[in-house]
Amino acid sequence: MAIAQKTGQAKILVIDDEPQITEIIEAFLTNAGHQVFVNNVANEGLKRAKAIKPDIILLDIMMPGTDGYGVCNELKNDPATANIPVVFLTGKDRNDDMGRSFKVGGDMFIKKPFSCERLLEIVNIILMSTGKH
Repeated sequence: MAIAQKTGQAKILVIDDEPQITEIIEAFLTNAGHQVFVNNVANEGLKRAKAIKPDIILLDIMMPGTDGYGVCNELKNDPATANIPVVFLTGKDRNDDMGRSFKVGGDMFIKKPFSCERLLEIVNIILMSTGKH
């Protein structure tokens, strides 16, 4: 099983301003065999995304400065990063927030709190759908 996970290793970028959340996600996804990069500032995460071109981005909506919508919009308008799947992670639950997430190009919307197991399932589904797993 571990060999299969290692061969299916993906580059995952987590952009969330809450270090306690990014630490948990990083530890869990790394343990699952993925290469995980973390940024706790939206603009730095955007630069990192353009530099490493991850297989998937896990992106918080509510962050100081540029919010997740702005980051996703910029990623989707850049041909170099437009095809990277974006999964929004948010404590918000309103339908208009979910709609806005998809309108700016998000691929999935996960409400906090979520289980790490559920997050991994969603990551794996997206990776399989893009042929990266």
